[in-house]
Amino acid sequence: MQTAATAELALLLEVTATPKPGNVDRERDHDDLRFEQFMAGAVGARDGLVAMTDPSVGVGEAFERAVAGMGERAERNTQFGALLVLAPLVRATAREDCTLDGDGVERVVADTTVADAAGFYRAFEHVDVAVRDPPEGMEPLDVRRGADAVPALRERELTLSEVMERSADRDGVAREWVDGHERVFRAARAIADLDGPVPDRAAEVFLELLSREPDTFVADTHGTGTAHSVMVRAQEAREGGPELVRAFAESLVAEGVNPGTTADLVAGALFVAMERDGVTP
Repeated sequence: MQTAATAELALLLEVTATPKPGNVDRERDHDDLRFEQFMAGAVGARDGLVAMTDPSVGVGEAFERAVAGMGERAERNTQFGALLVLAPLVRATAREDCTLDGDGVERVVADTTVADAAGFYRAFEHVDVAVRDPPEGMEPLDVRRGADAVPALRERELTLSEVMERSADRDGVAREWVDGHERVFRAARAIADLDGPVPDRAAEVFLELLSREPDTFVADTHGTGTAHSVMVRAQEAREGGPELVRAFAESLVAEGVNPGTTADLVAGALFVAMERDGVTP
């Protein structure tokens, strides 16, 4: 239960990090998403997070439970990607044969099954998730088909690990699954090395991550050119100081640009920083 509580707290701390340019935070809502809905989503995901700590429950099933609870409580998608980042981290923490590091996460991912992939697909039936169209020839495996795609998964015997591998070149969360959560663990160490309130540290690390790589959710929703521009502007804001960061945050909200993948990684990093690195809010 303690591990699940830490994961829930990570979701709550992520949304309180301010400013987090383009994302909902304590000072900024979106037209269709409010700060309190993220709080509700984190609380709603609790039962699924608890299931993630139970090795007898499949990772995919636990993830679906978390998404269903989030969607029911928040009445929309608030933390789908963050929960997907957290799933192998929480399971690695709970398994006696794993450690909370890249090797442990890779073991969890390698052990996923076709049933886990089915749970992942069913999760898309609980909330609307913005995703790209599938590559040509992959239409039967379009995640937006939800449970209707499960027969195709079973026919091709695709595990959840293999599903993530097929998306890793265009989805930052899937790439974490394939790469042993490399960026998440680096970000966790950065949070641990900083001083001050944990939400402030998370906001600083968010901006650092955003300045290093284009956000794949921005690329999905606004194109790769915009994603690259946001990355460059994030670096300029970091160099310009707090006032420029706040202006950057306001401008992204006004433009409707939401670096959601970067926020998802920060949620995972907060979990690792608290669970492994001794960070306490």
